[in-house]
Amino acid sequence: MSNRATSRVLAAATALLTLGAGAGCSTSAGGADPQRVDVVAAFYPLQFLAERIGGDAVRVTNLAKPGAEPHDLELNPGQVGQVSDAELIVYLKGFQPAVDDAVAQNGGDRAFDVTSVQPLLDASAGGHNHEGEEEHAEEGNAGKDPHVWLDPTRLAGIGDQLAQRLGKADAKHADDYTARAAALRADLTALDGEFKNGLATCQRREIVTSHAAFGYLADRYQLDQVGITGLSPDVEPSPQRLAHTIEEAKEHHATTIFFETLVSPKVAETIASQVGAKTAVLDPIEGLAAGSDGDYLSVMRTNLRTLQTALGCS
Repeated sequence: MSNRATSRVLAAATALLTLGAGAGCSTSAGGADPQRVDVVAAFYPLQFLAERIGGDAVRVTNLAKPGAEPHDLELNPGQVGQVSDAELIVYLKGFQPAVDDAVAQNGGDRAFDVTSVQPLLDASAGGHNHEGEEEHAEEGNAGKDPHVWLDPTRLAGIGDQLAQRLGKADAKHADDYTARAAALRADLTALDGEFKNGLATCQRREIVTSHAAFGYLADRYQLDQVGITGLSPDVEPSPQRLAHTIEEAKEHHATTIFFETLVSPKVAETIASQVGAKTAVLDPIEGLAAGSDGDYLSVMRTNLRTLQTALGCS
């Protein structure tokens, strides 16, 4: 285990010990709000699902704050307590080790792992093999790409199963959850159609990205992802990897090098200057920027427009 992963485990263990034997370490949960189902979402796309499908019948807490990069989330004692007290915990096993630890300690049968609905693709799907892909090797998803929400059809499937889990926790509103999941599926199906049509005819199909987060999007819409780093956005690429990416970008006549909202654009800017390309934001939607008034659907549509411009789509 890496030093960084070890520190995460120690931080989670310290938080658990701090909570002691009180409410934060309880094995059953009644929820903070007796009128609503208390849901903890590990990061933004899962919050989006829970809020859309739960509606007024749920109270959703996102463990990852706006503007924060969620991969390296460390939980404070209060957040471990939220996991312990939630009536439903929605998370993606292997994506956030601190959340995995808290769920293993206190989740019980209240935990809903979305990878149980949609098996993860290999990290190289939708593009090339990259260094750094072992960064998500913890907790049984070694060599897998966790960014499943970037395929709207897969996200819809997760939403359908989330509605069922909410219905078990709150049978009185089960039909409402099912109806809202169906409405969300319709929105996601429409979004999928927009991407299929919008990316059908393009001059280029390679996307050079600072973070290899777009394998599902590339796989769904027949694009080829060239990731500068692997799955973890804070892994520094080696000089060899940078040189190789520059050559690939030149070979494919890339006009745009993509970076994302929650990490530094420095590496993308370096490659763009070498290639004679410009940079643009392609958002993996791991979290919303602080102060953003967008949501998953609006950010995905912004991504589509960005791709159409960069790839010369008609």
